[in-house]
Amino acid sequence: MGQCRILVVDDESRMRKLVKDFLVRNSYDVLEAEDGEAALDTFYEHRDIALIILDVMMPKLDGWQVCREIRQYSKVPIIMLTAKSDERDELMGFELGVDEYISKPFSPKILVARVDAVLRRTMQKDEGSLTVGGIVVDKTAHQVKIDGKDIELSVKEFELLTYFIMNRGVALSREKILNNVWNYDYFGDARTIDTHVKKLRSKMGEKGNYIRTIWGMGYKFEVDE
Repeated sequence: MGQCRILVVDDESRMRKLVKDFLVRNSYDVLEAEDGEAALDTFYEHRDIALIILDVMMPKLDGWQVCREIRQYSKVPIIMLTAKSDERDELMGFELGVDEYISKPFSPKILVARVDAVLRRTMQKDEGSLTVGGIVVDKTAHQVKIDGKDIELSVKEFELLTYFIMNRGVALSREKILNNVWNYDYFGDARTIDTHVKKLRSKMGEKGNYIRTIWGMGYKFEVDE
């Protein structure tokens, strides 16, 4: 997949900019909406939105109304933002099908980590196989074939390859890879990624060249077809 597109909905322009800047820095494509009505218009116009960050208190239509409307047509992941910390609000959010609930003020880095985690869970629910450049990843059977031959991968190598393929063409920082493949609460050394990439490339043979190093940042999975 290409860059994941995220819709950020908040009536405070400074809050939208803060969230957008951190998401863009982590390789996400971001759309903005300043109120509930604009959020629905943007959602219906761009049907490739992968996740919505939705503020509760907004003019015209509040976050609950927007969430109810969207849930009639889509299961797109929704993270609700609110200045309140009322348990009843949180319960209402989950009853409406909200995936995460974050109270203001919050750390932008934590928000990005939650976004990564929600999208990772969503991707894991998508069963089936991925096929690109002679590589077939069967997510249900947890098997990989390259040019028709079975390739034995460890669990983390399998998850790493799957993540690369699903983010084909996207520059991925080591931090982002750690957040998604090793979970955002992992406090290991980023060199862990380099070690696993080296082993994965070796097992992939010539196809290992699809995993390209971006010096000083991380990696990008690219296939010339």
